[in-house]
Amino acid sequence: MRTTERRIARRIAAGTALLAVAGLAGCKATAPGRTKAAVMNRAKRWVFIGGRKDRNPLVVNTQSIADGKEAFGHYCIVCHGLDGQNTGVPFAAQMDPPVPSLASPEVQRYGDGQLKWVIDNGVAPSGMPAARGILSEDEEWSIVIYLRHLPPAGSLGEPAFYGN
Repeated sequence: MRTTERRIARRIAAGTALLAVAGLAGCKATAPGRTKAAVMNRAKRWVFIGGRKDRNPLVVNTQSIADGKEAFGHYCIVCHGLDGQNTGVPFAAQMDPPVPSLASPEVQRYGDGQLKWVIDNGVAPSGMPAARGILSEDEEWSIVIYLRHLPPAGSLGEPAFYGN
């Protein structure tokens, strides 16, 4: 088999495995078990999420972190909270799969290019929308920088639209 054919065969096999795991899990809104989480995270990281070889062209400094925080505030806080860790987001744990904390090891293991790919393309059927055409390339890359420098959970409070 040629490399391209092998890659396609692997993606089909992984997709079939994901569908089987998802089908067995049903439609309940609970945290996934260890096996389901491990299978899904591995498949996402190695099969479904592109951009592994892409490198962030922006320099990491206080300005790029601030730019990322601002772009994050315009697009991401509704689901991920101000701090990227779901602080004050009432539905984050009830979704299936639950909205991940962006400070979690599972998210932080992705390469910069993969995080940018997720922002750009979204992740179906998780509920993560695509930002392509909404955010600029620089905004997406600056969000990746912000994700690498998240503040402590709860330190920024709750998004105003969820607070009392």
